[in-house]
Amino acid sequence: MEKRPKSENELIQEGLERFLEQELKNISARGEQEKGEVPYHPSEHMKTDSNTIQMIDLERTGEGHRGQQGFAEEDRNGLDLDFEERHPERNTNVPRNINSNKTVKEAGRTKTGKIENRKTVSKKGDNRKSREKNMPKNEKDRSNKKKKKKFSGWKKLVVFLAVLFLAGMAGLYAIVGSIYDKMDYEEVQSYSKEPMKENGVVNILLIGNDSRENGEDGRSDAMILISISDKTRTITMTSLLRDMYVEIPGHDGNRLNAAYSYGGPELLMQTIEQNFDIEVHRYALVNFQAFAKLVDAVGGVDLELSNEEVNYVNGYLVEYNMLEGRPEGTDYLDTSLSGMIHLNGPQALAYTRNRYIGTDFGRTERQRKVLAAAMKKMPGTLAVNSGEVIDGLFPNLTTNLTKSECFGLSLNGSKFLTYELVQQAIPAEGTYSNATIRSMSVLQVDFEANKKILQESIYGK
Repeated sequence: MEKRPKSENELIQEGLERFLEQELKNISARGEQEKGEVPYHPSEHMKTDSNTIQMIDLERTGEGHRGQQGFAEEDRNGLDLDFEERHPERNTNVPRNINSNKTVKEAGRTKTGKIENRKTVSKKGDNRKSREKNMPKNEKDRSNKKKKKKFSGWKKLVVFLAVLFLAGMAGLYAIVGSIYDKMDYEEVQSYSKEPMKENGVVNILLIGNDSRENGEDGRSDAMILISISDKTRTITMTSLLRDMYVEIPGHDGNRLNAAYSYGGPELLMQTIEQNFDIEVHRYALVNFQAFAKLVDAVGGVDLELSNEEVNYVNGYLVEYNMLEGRPEGTDYLDTSLSGMIHLNGPQALAYTRNRYIGTDFGRTERQRKVLAAAMKKMPGTLAVNSGEVIDGLFPNLTTNLTKSECFGLSLNGSKFLTYELVQQAIPAEGTYSNATIRSMSVLQVDFEANKKILQESIYGK
């Protein structure tokens, strides 16, 4: 029967045994030479069989890689002292003053021929494995316990933070859900599958309805495009003047605010997209009550008014008091006042409705001033008086924002507070002219110029 070829490990073992046997003879010979019995000639005792020294890839056996020269060097200088226990018949001349339970990693000779032990620096992984292998069981247990405690501490911290984060998210989601349930959600079919954010910008059209009942028909008294840009880190409030003459899909050309009366928020958003190339898929509709209650909820706003504006505030309060069933003269301002004045909700609403001073441009500027002042006070108000804000604003608000979208916006609330607030109006100065079309006084707009302005201010293009 043919002999099975010897494996690499078997060849290595045989080579080591032959080398160690030869080395033991060398040690015995040196001992006799030191006693003066036999002259010692290293060259006669260092001969090894050519098969003993081989190129060994010790990385495969867990000891790291060494070439032929490195292996031969360690074979010539290293002693496996467990050998005497496995082959006692060959170790009669080995000195017994060496602890047989230890492995000498490298041995050499002094000038006198005596053996000198030197520790070698092996690879970190090998040392660790060797220590763990030779470590008593009780020490291994203690070491493993320390590792478990160390990792257990980190795991507990990670788990704690994860639970805290999830609890915070769950709490925030519950709060947003509670607020969302107070709003009126009205799906806009044509935009239901469109994303809220496009090109890094969230566009939400804020519509101030001049109707006296929530969600009822009427013309859009105010149209402010709220654009939140991650790219420019700005929140841009763009007033869209209602007297702009525009093309309304499915209808003849008309003023912009007529689009809302023809087809509600959906047609108004479509009209803005068609005329200004701005993608607007979300809206929030508020009425008179919502605006006034929002200002009251934040504790009112401080604005600078001229004496003429003060008198117009009182004039618009006449209608508001009648609609709300309040006594005549309620919230009237002192007609001698001017300068910085604190306005409550109904007074601020009356201030924003004035279009006789500065035409529609002045009116939209006043709307933005009140809204910006209320937004600045909102974070502090929510911390101490969130109930009044929620109960005053959201029951009077209609939107097509979903609950998950509102939750996403609330998560970024702290980031949005760091964004710069920018205000503007469209059409921009110098990009329109007054005209009369079909007996209507309108603004004839240079749409290309205003498209460019919107792209630069909102998208940073």
